[in-house]
Amino acid sequence: MARMLEANADALEAIRGKRVAVIGYGNQGHAHALNLRDSGIDVCVGARPGRGFDAAAAAGFHPLGIEAAAECADVVMLCTPDVPMRHLYRDQVAPYLRPGDTLLFAHGFNIRYGLIEAAEGIDVALVSPKGPGAWLRREFESGKGLAALVAVHTDATGTAWNTALGYAWGIGSARVLMLETTFAEETESDLFGEQAVLCGGIPGLIKAAYETLVAEGFQPEVAYFECLHEAKLITDLLYERGLAGMRAAISDTAEWGGFAAEERIVGRETRAGMRDLLREIRSGGFAREWIAEDAAGRMELQRYRDEEAAHPIDAVGKELRQKMRLGQAR
Repeated sequence: MARMLEANADALEAIRGKRVAVIGYGNQGHAHALNLRDSGIDVCVGARPGRGFDAAAAAGFHPLGIEAAAECADVVMLCTPDVPMRHLYRDQVAPYLRPGDTLLFAHGFNIRYGLIEAAEGIDVALVSPKGPGAWLRREFESGKGLAALVAVHTDATGTAWNTALGYAWGIGSARVLMLETTFAEETESDLFGEQAVLCGGIPGLIKAAYETLVAEGFQPEVAYFECLHEAKLITDLLYERGLAGMRAAISDTAEWGGFAAEERIVGRETRAGMRDLLREIRSGGFAREWIAEDAAGRMELQRYRDEEAAHPIDAVGKELRQKMRLGQAR
């Protein structure tokens, strides 16, 4: 059973006297920086010139270059993309860290696969909100928070847990739920969930179901509604009520049909594929493949993107969503 971590507003004292640098002002970074500032933490943003730098300035920060932000901070949170992070850390962050500083991650990829190794005397911890940055910010602004996984990899000072919990309170996660984990568990489960369910399994099922209906003569618009549009209803129910609660909220016909179909759709082959995915993640095979793809210019990734964008369900959905928005505006 996962251990729930407890902290109250006093946890902020662990970082209130420190300066926190959030490196990167994108999906996660903007929410971390804004939430910390609103919690009264001395926070600065480190970013390269460009969109993130400009967005931070527009939000009222005085963004710094990455080196300057790392040099002036006691706590450095890395919120940049996984693969380039090791180079950014080596060249622009590591030279400016001092013994007693804390290096934080929102995702454990670079520690889990040995891509980043902090120098002796540096605390290394993880505060990983379970959701995108926009959601983290929205929940904070509404007085709530987003659950987070928290881990300590290196406790050089003896206070790494205090710093991590203080940071988690600062971004709003300690208001709701914090679970203790490890860098390995967070990384491996996160990658597996993305691949098997969220970003691989669900889109794959939607496209396959849409293609099946259209091939059998159903109208593309009807297929879109049944296979993609209504997926939000079910995912919202799952989030709010869990599996049994979702079943209780749908028709008994849908409930029976779902139970009867599940083993036919998610059968032995699917489960074997999931085990293969997990083995590749845990062995480092996926990480090596992704790093090689990035180094080769991401041509295969671009091919995937182009194919997805050209899928008929996207064109149908774009038109229907536009018409629905127009209808709501009237």
